Amino acid sequence: MKNKCVLVTGATKGIGWAISQQLADRGAHVVGIARNTQDIDFPGYLYACDLADAGETEEVLRVIREKYPVDAIVNNVGVVRPQALGEVDLSALYEVYDLNVRAAVQVTQAFIPAMKARQAGRIVNICSRVVHGAYDRTSYSAAKSALLGCTYSWALELASYGITVNAVSPGPTETILFRDGHPEGSDIERRALSSIPMGRFAQPDEVAYAVLFFLADEARYITGQALGVDGGGSLAGR
Repeated sequence: MKNKCVLVTGATKGIGWAISQQLADRGAHVVGIARNTQDIDFPGYLYACDLADAGETEEVLRVIREKYPVDAIVNNVGVVRPQALGEVDLSALYEVYDLNVRAAVQVTQAFIPAMKARQAGRIVNICSRVVHGAYDRTSYSAAKSALLGCTYSWALELASYGITVNAVSPGPTETILFRDGHPEGSDIERRALSSIPMGRFAQPDEVAYAVLFFLADEARYITGQALGVDGGGSLAGR
C-alpha cells in the first residue's frame, strides 16, 4: 500500500484507528473521516463529518474527491443499538441501517467513477459476526447483512474494472464502544466470551491486518469474499 491513498470512515476510534495506523506505518496516505476530530494526532489527513447526515457527508466527500486520488476505501463507520425484538424502536432501526449501509453506499459512489477510469481500486466493508445472528441485535444484524449483500453485488459489478470488493467480519473486539456495552465481569461479557472458541476478544490491530490483506496488491485476484476475524465464533459447531 506504499504511496496509495486510502479513505477510512470512522477513522479515529477502535478498529478504524488501528486500520489508519497500520496503513500509515506501511507508507499509505490515509484520509480519515470521523465525527470527533479535535485533539487527535491522526496519521494522515483528517476530516470532521457526521456521516449520519447525508448532506454533510456529500459536501465532505466532494472536498476529498477534488483533493485526493482515492485508491481504496474502508467502510468502517457503524453504530449499534442493542434491543430485544419486542423492544425494537423503528427510529433506532432506521438509524442503524442508515449509518451502516447508506453511508457506505454514499461514500463508495463518490469514488467509483475515478476507480473505473484508472481500472483499479480496492473496497473493504467492515461487517460483523452478527450476520450469523446475535441476541438483541435485530437492527445491527440486519444492517450488516445488508452491507454483506452490497459487498457481493459490488464485487460482481466492478470486477471487470479491476476493482475488488471484500468484507471483513470481526467478532467482539476490544474497543471503547464494545466495553461500554460489555463491562468487565458482567454477565453479558461472560456470555460473549463463551461464544468464542479461542476464549478471548479480538484486538483492533488483528482486524486491521485482515483489512490490509485485502488492500494489498497481492490480493488483486480476490473479490467478493468475507473474512471472519472472530476466534472461531462463527463456526457452526460451537
